Amino acid sequence: MINAVVLGGSLNNGPLREYSPVDYEALIPVGPKVMVEYVVEALLGARRINRVVVVGPVKELSPLLSETRVTLTGAAGGIMENIGAGLNLLPGEKRVLLVTSDIPMLTPGSVDDFIELCGDMAGDVYYPIIPKEVVEKRFASTRRTYVALKEGVFTGGNIFLFNPAVFGRCIQNGKRIFGLRKSPLRLCRLIGFSFVLKYLLRILDIEDVCKRASELLGVKGEVVVSKYPEIGVDVDKPGDLELAGRFLGDCPPRRAV
Repeated sequence: MINAVVLGGSLNNGPLREYSPVDYEALIPVGPKVMVEYVVEALLGARRINRVVVVGPVKELSPLLSETRVTLTGAAGGIMENIGAGLNLLPGEKRVLLVTSDIPMLTPGSVDDFIELCGDMAGDVYYPIIPKEVVEKRFASTRRTYVALKEGVFTGGNIFLFNPAVFGRCIQNGKRIFGLRKSPLRLCRLIGFSFVLKYLLRILDIEDVCKRASELLGVKGEVVVSKYPEIGVDVDKPGDLELAGRFLGDCPPRRAV
């Protein structure tokens, strides 16, 4: 069994503010629930998940997430600080699942499948990528950032499995890489000319990505290919919110007054 940390501390100060005046993105309503509720319910429904730690606004989350397997802790700052806050409540864990709160279409099956793809979990960090055709078959209207690799065209997921023992070692480089995750060319500039050249020639493969990411972070990284698009379709634009509303059985959102 694996314990999970859900990151729900991002302020609602982007494009979605027009549609909901709540202070945190995790609290934006989608149908009868807020975004983070769907994520936590999916995790609790997964066979491979034990406890769930949610990092975010404790006062607002307390009446929504009262299950005994859920622990709340306050946001500590930026994303890396919030990961640290979650890990502080899971001392001694060998592997932890890290999930963002903005993927309300997440399902228990997609969570279990990702964990199973990680196999014996001998790597330090596991990151999923999803083929473009899989995403567009399920969510035709979504607009994602894709990267062309030798094996196909992929988008990245919003769920990770990692070894907490390596967190301190790779935190600074992790901040830089995470900040560039939706800008493939800028990311390639960071990680070297030969990597950029392979990317431009479309001969960069999954093994190349694993190797270079591992070198940059000082960890053993692994990339797995998931066939579950819901782990990669996050809600950070109005169109994403409308898609989530339709998918989860609600009408499109109205702009906040």
